[in-house]
Amino acid sequence: MERNNLYPIFLKTAQLSVLIVGGGNVAEEKLTFLAKSSPDANVIMVSPEFKTGTLEVAKRYNVNLIKEVYHKKFLKGRHLVIATTNDPDINVQVFEDCRKLDKLVNVADNPPYCDFYMGGIVTKGNVKISISTNGKSPTTAKRLRQFFEDVIPEDINQMVLNLNTYRKTIKGNFDQKVAKMNEITKPLINP
Repeated sequence: MERNNLYPIFLKTAQLSVLIVGGGNVAEEKLTFLAKSSPDANVIMVSPEFKTGTLEVAKRYNVNLIKEVYHKKFLKGRHLVIATTNDPDINVQVFEDCRKLDKLVNVADNPPYCDFYMGGIVTKGNVKISISTNGKSPTTAKRLRQFFEDVIPEDINQMVLNLNTYRKTIKGNFDQKVAKMNEITKPLINP
């Protein structure tokens, strides 16, 4: 049986620089997905043209737009790169340029050219769940996202805030604190 060996992380995208190469439908989709989850993300987009919808999303989230053709000079200072052009040769070039400069890259809809995938995300206040299908089925990730959005209670954020306040009052060493928090949160899995 095949396994998903990806390691999930949550990035502070306001402290990173994200480059999206492209300005069409896929670029708009990736930008929308990123901005919805991280509205303060630091994003730059480069493309000779930008679709109207892409321009609207970019304006809403203060995205820096560069109206030029892709060149590797645009990778300087970038941490994550997402290639979304409709030209496979340009996308592969972006991948190869990123490889040479140790940049993390995602070539949209082309798993062999991806260091990371943008999975389904559920956010309720401070609670965020990321869903991955190992790049095999974005539709499944979408359906799972919809399921979790429905089953996670709306007041989960207040519970997290209350537990955080309580956690700060617990006395003892690390192991004792973990044991106490495990005891208190056990009803979440055994209601």
